[in-house]
This record gives sequence, C-alpha cells and structure tokens, in this order.
Amino acid sequence: MANQALTPEQKAAAVVVFLGADQASQIYKYLDETDIEQLTVEVAKLGRLSADDMQDILDEYYKMCLTQKVMTDGGLEYARAVLEKAFGEATATALLQKMSKSLQSKSFDFLRKIEVKDLVTILQYERSQVIALILAYLESDQSAAVIEFLPREKRIDVVESIAKMESVSPEAIKIVEAEMKKKFSGFLTTGHTVVGGIDYVAEVMNNMNRGNEKLIFDEMGRSDAELADAIRKKMFVFEDISLLDNRAIQRFLRDCEAKDLVYALKGTSDTTLSSLIFANMSSRMADSIRSDLEITTNVRLKDVEEAQQRIVNVIRHLEEEGELIISRGGKDEVIA
Repeated sequence: MANQALTPEQKAAAVVVFLGADQASQIYKYLDETDIEQLTVEVAKLGRLSADDMQDILDEYYKMCLTQKVMTDGGLEYARAVLEKAFGEATATALLQKMSKSLQSKSFDFLRKIEVKDLVTILQYERSQVIALILAYLESDQSAAVIEFLPREKRIDVVESIAKMESVSPEAIKIVEAEMKKKFSGFLTTGHTVVGGIDYVAEVMNNMNRGNEKLIFDEMGRSDAELADAIRKKMFVFEDISLLDNRAIQRFLRDCEAKDLVYALKGTSDTTLSSLIFANMSSRMADSIRSDLEITTNVRLKDVEEAQQRIVNVIRHLEEEGELIISRGGKDEVIA
C-alpha cells in the first residue's frame, strides 16, 4: 500500500495504530461520536503498511502538528519563517496551505448538531433555494430527514434546487449563514464553492424512506423527467436488483434477514424480479420463503418499504466493500 494512495482517514488510522491502545484512547476522548466511528472503521480496515510507509506517515503527522503549533503560537508569518528554516520554502508553503484548509471552518457547520425537528421548524418557512443551499452543506442523512418533514410541494422544489445547484458565491453563503445564525441563536473562502449537484442529491435520496422517495420521483417525473432520470441513475433502489448478475444476488441474499425477504417480496408485483431472486436461493431457502409468503397476510405498506430499504442498504454496503458491483446505466466497465 503506497503512502501516496492512502486517504487522510487511513493515515489517521495508521497513527492511532502506531500509538498503541493506551495512547490512542486518550485521543478518542477529544473526538465526537461521528469521528470516533469513522476512525474505528478505518483502523479495522487498515491493511499491512511497510516500514517506509509508516515512517512517511509519521513524518507527515509530525510536520502537520508542528505547523499547527507555530501558527497558533506566532501567527502565519512566524509559522512560515520557522517552517522554511526547518524544511525549505516549498515544503513550508505546502504545509501552510494544507493546514489553512483544514483549520478553515466549514459553512453552516453550526447546524450539524441541531435536531432535525428544530431545523425543520425554522427552515420550512425559507425559500426553497435557501433551504437547498443549507442542506447541500449538511450530511446527506440529515438533509434527507429534513426534506421528509417539509411540506409536500416544497420537498420537490428543494430536491430540484439541490440537483441543479452548481456553484454559489462566498458572499451569498456568508449572508445566508449569518442570517441562519441569528435564527438559530437559541439553540468562511475565496472563489466559488461547488455544492449540491446530482451526485449529492442521489445520496440524500438513498437515505430517504421508500414512501417519500417514490413521492418525490413521481412528482419530479412530471415536472422534470430528465432530471429525475439523471438522479435515479446515480441511485440503487429495490427494483434495480434485476440489474445485478446472479453472483451478486447470491452474495447479498446471504446477508439478508428472511423476514425482510418475505415482506419485500410480498410488496412487489414484479414477477420477473421475484423469480430472479428465488432462482438464486437454495431450494431449501426458496421453499421456506414461499411457505412464509403464503401465511403472511395483512402486511402494512410501511413494513414492506422498510424491509425493501434494509435489503437495499445491504446491497449498497456490499458495493462499498467491493464485494459486488452495481451497474449504473452501462457506464461501468467490468473485466471478468
């Protein structure tokens, strides 16, 4: 594993492993739950590192720590003088650029810890474009939750606004951010910042329940079918199981709960999809599922949608882990 191919998260995990459990536990005390979870996952996934790679990572970590200290102690010019003397002009410039970027606060960061119901209370009265701008800076699951609680008409407008968003001037961001800070008081960049877009809104939709997902796509399909199709191509929904090859279907079936399969199949009218799923089960499993389908009655639509969503989440997780491949609109080339 070459050092230059490692992500910042993987490098952080390598430092934690090097420090050992006792010292690493001291670092964890200063992290929030999201960072702890992400770091722990990276530590668990970290493979073998050569002695040279580990030395490079530790050297980079030391330089970044030194850069932050001298910037904090004496300001930018003092830091530049110290770093140039220690590492040379080119390295000093690179270190200062990287540190300045990491220290820079992200717009609307103060909203990430606010409860969804409180976000909705304030944001529901804002213009759709303003809501879209704010949600484009939040985590996708948080944005999805906010959209689900918005009035029906506004949901469509907000999703469309996020998808069509390309760049926003820093002045506009500062104005909106300042206004939001006032409104949420009870509870910053050069150039244009790229936010939102189809990739982001697809991720938001992936975090939404099936009912709201269907509603938004039905409405958007009438007002902007081309945009709805572009977003769908970036997503994976239960009906897209038919796009998977037999090996991929067999793989995800191993990780699905039998009850979820029963409920999910109970709610689908696509006989081709059902047949495809049954064809990739063992005969014993297929007989068991068919038997359960016969005796399972009066299933709520909500339970069906939740079961289908859990199955989709299993498939998406396996794709992230590289255990199966989802073909999206023929864009991915696969070598057997």
